[in-house]
Amino acid sequence: MLDERSVRLAKLEALSAKGIDPYPKQTGRTHMCGDALASFELLESSKEPLILAGRVMTIRVHGGVMFADLRDESGSLQLVFKEDVIGEAFALFRDHIDPADFVEASGTVFTTKRGEKSLEVAEWRLLTKALLPLPEKWHGLADVETRYRERELDLISNPEVRQRFVTRSRLISALRTYLDANNFLEVETPILQGLAGGAAARPFVTHHNALDVDLFLRIAPELYLKRLIVGGFEKVYEIGRCFRNEGIDPSHNPEFTMLELYWAFGEKERFLAFMEDMLGHMMQEAMGTSIIKTEGGEIDFSAPWPRITFREAIKEATGMDIDQFEDAEDVVEASEAADLSIDFSKCVGLGEHLDELYKKTARANLRGPVWVLDYPVAMKPLSGRSAEDPQKSATAQLVVEGMEVINAYYHELNDPLDQRQRFEEQQSLSEQGSEEAQPKDEEFLTALEHGLPPTSGMGMGIDRLVAILTGAPSLKEVILYPTLRPKQKTEH
Repeated sequence: MLDERSVRLAKLEALSAKGIDPYPKQTGRTHMCGDALASFELLESSKEPLILAGRVMTIRVHGGVMFADLRDESGSLQLVFKEDVIGEAFALFRDHIDPADFVEASGTVFTTKRGEKSLEVAEWRLLTKALLPLPEKWHGLADVETRYRERELDLISNPEVRQRFVTRSRLISALRTYLDANNFLEVETPILQGLAGGAAARPFVTHHNALDVDLFLRIAPELYLKRLIVGGFEKVYEIGRCFRNEGIDPSHNPEFTMLELYWAFGEKERFLAFMEDMLGHMMQEAMGTSIIKTEGGEIDFSAPWPRITFREAIKEATGMDIDQFEDAEDVVEASEAADLSIDFSKCVGLGEHLDELYKKTARANLRGPVWVLDYPVAMKPLSGRSAEDPQKSATAQLVVEGMEVINAYYHELNDPLDQRQRFEEQQSLSEQGSEEAQPKDEEFLTALEHGLPPTSGMGMGIDRLVAILTGAPSLKEVILYPTLRPKQKTEH
């Protein structure tokens, strides 16, 4: 690598000595490679001159003829240099340009004897001299750690990776279009918060020097968005980064992107149908299908999606009836009696024990898409109660391939007295050692006391959804620069 860099530095110095600027500030490009290919026959017959600009991927010299593959964002086109046509510019390119350099080339298109659509170069100009080579062409960039740490090289070497991020962008764009068309207002709420609420998670802590206070990176925008509903907005949403100071695995990254939306005066069936239609719209707009292929076959997202209650899911997976459990000890004893190897040592309270039981048994068996409904109230301190059973929360979680993608409350908790009591129960759990208990947010309680109308709300993990829809085995494959352990100094 160092030898290659030295060679390229020498070429850069030689170019500068010839009065050639190796880093000019602009280009006169008239066509993208993809556009030139799309209208190739017309350009070839008209002999219309065009100017391309992009990265040189390969160079092949055959006597007085030289070939180079030029790539831009839209695709690739072959450049053909003929020494008897461009004279000294031929040797200048041959001796001083390397794969990875950016060049501009002007000329007319033609088809070679082998049928290759090409540009016959009349003039060319260096745009950027690269001092380091690209990853080895024929094998691509295969080292996983390098792919994540130096994503720019991954994008150059692996076209399928680039396409995955294009799909991600299109899914988010389609999501915004759908919500805007349904009269939702996009808003922004604080990322730095005095209390980290809205989800059961351990937060990151930082310090603001001027105010001399500790602040938290938000784990969810939920409480602020509900306050906006109190303020009179009836349909709001936010797409943004959230942060949770937890472990890293294929389905978790400390920094992730989430959609949250709230809909005043919503209704259960209408809200569930809305979310199904929203996801269907995203898939059709971004991917042109509602069916994705997985290692196990196909997953059809056509609505309506099947439903199962939390109680039924646990019962099918373990034979246990959670309605018989009165406290956390009952969960532990029943799990041991069923010979289940579940570590409950970090769980505090009935809700966390039920959550761990569910994750280790029932959820893994759900291929989806499937709605899991009506979690116990002990697990959902911010959700309203089910009208059919006050011990169950008015919740619906979308599970696909064993992962939770959407967490929805078709009835948000808008009773300020009930919410205060649940916050106090969470505070008790925190005092017992829970790291994920919800803090009591007095500002939010004050807002509730001013009146929150009947409201439906949901959060959706964008990274998880994209990973599932694109067949990515890990969230690191759909986050451009995922969180990684720092390199050791000897690696630099």
